[in-house]
Amino acid sequence: MSPMAISDSKSFRNPSRRTNTCMISFAPGCHPTSQRSEDLQFALLLTYITLGWMTIEGAASLVLGWASKSLLLEAFGIDSVIELFSAAVLLWRLRVEASGTATSEYVSLVEHRAARLIGYSLYALVIYVILNSGYGLLIAKRITDTDESVWGILIGVVAKIGMPILAGYKLKVAARLNSPALRADAVESITCGYLSIVLMIGLAATWLLDWWWLDSVAALALIPFLTKEASAAIRSESCCRTK
Repeated sequence: MSPMAISDSKSFRNPSRRTNTCMISFAPGCHPTSQRSEDLQFALLLTYITLGWMTIEGAASLVLGWASKSLLLEAFGIDSVIELFSAAVLLWRLRVEASGTATSEYVSLVEHRAARLIGYSLYALVIYVILNSGYGLLIAKRITDTDESVWGILIGVVAKIGMPILAGYKLKVAARLNSPALRADAVESITCGYLSIVLMIGLAATWLLDWWWLDSVAALALIPFLTKEASAAIRSESCCRTK
């Protein structure tokens, strides 16, 4: 991820470095400030891009994963489905504030609920990875069809290029809006970018070295990161409250 994205991530975690945009209180039915409105519109654009890409990526990964018997490619597809849910929840949260008709208390409530829902979706991904990897290693021992998995590598390449860029912009806007929900959604984009690397390495190793077990083992490496971010999202609370 880019240095700018990392810097924005740090500023989001450190309240003393955050922008004071979210500290502005809105009267009931009042529109946000001009800068905040622009940030909201940009966040909505990023969310629509996520919805479109995850629909394509998820469908392609699940079909190719089933055809090639690749657990890692299937997990990548499931991750895309979970990201679709996350993006849909985030869209709800952003549209509530962007409408300009909601009170700041309601916006804060929606923000908190959205962050929790997205956090739970991360836990769902953890459970799926554990079960699917365990099944692949201990029971199924499925052999990946390397001819089909080549297409999975191409999906991984595209995701590796696009997801870090998308995540970087999300983190930047999340810091300005002080939105734990948007940050949690950015984490899912980061996860997608990381998993795309795991996907490419796992499928390439299976293709070249016949290491059928590697994709399941590699997928398990995501668990500590996902668990930490899921817990942070569920515990988070927005600072955007009416004073």
